[in-house]
Amino acid sequence: MSAVLAGALCVSLAGCSSTGGKRAEDARAAAAAGGRAAVNTPRWTFAMVTHSGDGDTFWDIVQSGAEQAAAKDNIKFVYGHDKEAQRQAQLVQSYIDQKVDGLIVSLAKPSAMKDVVKKAEKAGIPVISVNSGAAESKAFGALTHIGQDETVAGEAVGEELNKRGRKKALCVLHEQGNVGHEQRCDGAEKTFKGDLQKLYVEGTNMPDVQSSIESKLQADPGIDAVVTLGAPFAPTAVKAREQAGSKAEIDTFDLNAQVAGGLKDGSLGFAVDQQPYLQGYQAVDLLWLYKYNADVLGGGKPVLTGPQVITKKDAAALQEFTKRGTR
Repeated sequence: MSAVLAGALCVSLAGCSSTGGKRAEDARAAAAAGGRAAVNTPRWTFAMVTHSGDGDTFWDIVQSGAEQAAAKDNIKFVYGHDKEAQRQAQLVQSYIDQKVDGLIVSLAKPSAMKDVVKKAEKAGIPVISVNSGAAESKAFGALTHIGQDETVAGEAVGEELNKRGRKKALCVLHEQGNVGHEQRCDGAEKTFKGDLQKLYVEGTNMPDVQSSIESKLQADPGIDAVVTLGAPFAPTAVKAREQAGSKAEIDTFDLNAQVAGGLKDGSLGFAVDQQPYLQGYQAVDLLWLYKYNADVLGGGKPVLTGPQVITKKDAAALQEFTKRGTR
């Protein structure tokens, strides 16, 4: 994707040379760092509205990627979020009313978002979906979807558990009603040769998350793997394992500095990274390309940013990026 974007950007940017897109990208990065846009297109306003709760490090990384691309593309970027689907939809409606030039939305609970995304389309506002809702994105009228196929990502987890000789796994779902979370666990169950059980917890209450996992591990010593569906929950699962006296391996979806540290010191087995920085960055870039040049990458089909299985051997190289908030 980077190569395709670099080629498209060369149409409008001076400085692309025979050495490829690196010099142009360096020039854009330098311009953004100096507070200057790297293009002379109009000052469009793009809004992103996600289903993130407060303090979710995953969405901080998505937002960071979007802000970097916005600075480069001369975009005024605004961000809103709410874990409650109806309030998320209301935020989208507020940006439609403000007549923004482009919208980026997550579709974790698609039924609540369907009408408002269609309203944006009717209002002539291009929409790109990110992270969740790939199956519904096109039907709702979005240009494309950027993220990972959650079922495929789950299948990768099941295959990795098989490689590690695991026999009984616990898949911890921290947000009921999130279709992507169900797809992750169902995908893992599909390829995992052992037994996989689901455990629903209240993700906004970490003590409850820990006690629920701990109780399950105490009640069933045969569980030899716990899979959490978000990076912030992995350290909590580690604490639960310690308190339960279990030897279960803790694995997780998504990556942050704590997860990279856990992979490095061996307290975590592996992580599945969907590269959230790319989701934010590419969403803004692709909206810009659509507004500027009517480009639609991937022919309207989902643009995948994952899954990438990360283990201890990868952790040291990634720690620098997790500390700066881009992985």
